[in-house]
Amino acid sequence: MKLITDISEMQSFSLSARAEGKKIGFVPTMGYLHEGHLSLILAARAETDLVVVSIFVNPTQFAPGEDFERYPRDLERDKRLAEGAGTDIVFYPSASEMYPGDFSTYVEETKLSKHLCGLSRPTYFRGVTTVVLKLFNIILPDVAYFGRKDAQQALIIKRMVRDLNLPIKIEVLPIVREEDGLAVSSRNEYLSPRQRKQATVLYQALMEAKRLVDSGAKDAYKIKERMKEIIESARDARIDYINIVSQNTLEDIERVQGNVLIPLAVFIGKTRLIDNVELDVPSGGAGNTTR
Repeated sequence: MKLITDISEMQSFSLSARAEGKKIGFVPTMGYLHEGHLSLILAARAETDLVVVSIFVNPTQFAPGEDFERYPRDLERDKRLAEGAGTDIVFYPSASEMYPGDFSTYVEETKLSKHLCGLSRPTYFRGVTTVVLKLFNIILPDVAYFGRKDAQQALIIKRMVRDLNLPIKIEVLPIVREEDGLAVSSRNEYLSPRQRKQATVLYQALMEAKRLVDSGAKDAYKIKERMKEIIESARDARIDYINIVSQNTLEDIERVQGNVLIPLAVFIGKTRLIDNVELDVPSGGAGNTTR
């Protein structure tokens, strides 16, 4: 496995690989790799010829007062895990090279980003789309892999690729969970043992929503209220949002039918966690979790 820190070197490497007819798979990360990241790397290894993993804690997606400075970082650990999963290249650029002092160009998706996480983190997705487009232009992948835990992010990246005519296939893979249902996340490291136990209320609330829909419930308000009860049973929990939305538009729905996303964001102590479940609900029947 090779570590590349220079943007020009990474571009040259990718251009040479493409000239040789190699298919490049790309997994963008902010490091502190976990099983979710590794599932994406393994998929890229199985489907492409050259696997590139970026490790870059992107400053433009953090607002003042968020956890940029304390976001977990451990390059040596990440290199071991990435290599073990089959990575060929780890791209590890510096913030100063990615964002020179006079940097002034950003990419912004203006519809999907106005919902859910975009309401409480209004600058977040501009940072995400900007850095992902930069990474696409540096690494030149054929396929890029994202996790379904960040459902809104994945949808926005797909929209950006479509709208800007990028010749890249976006693969979105299932959420990886701990044994008790908690979605794996680098931010889980912030949780104290007590908070870690309480964090399972996110998954419990989502599974209760699925159970209600499967039993025929259609009223989105009532389902959200039941989810709220479960989450608020945890002493350290503070809800950012619980929504039931269209998978395609992220707009709120009142009646649960069709392709539905149930996303939530909850603070456990000071740690903000997100999770979701996707349902395919026939207009006249019960729902089934599709992803």
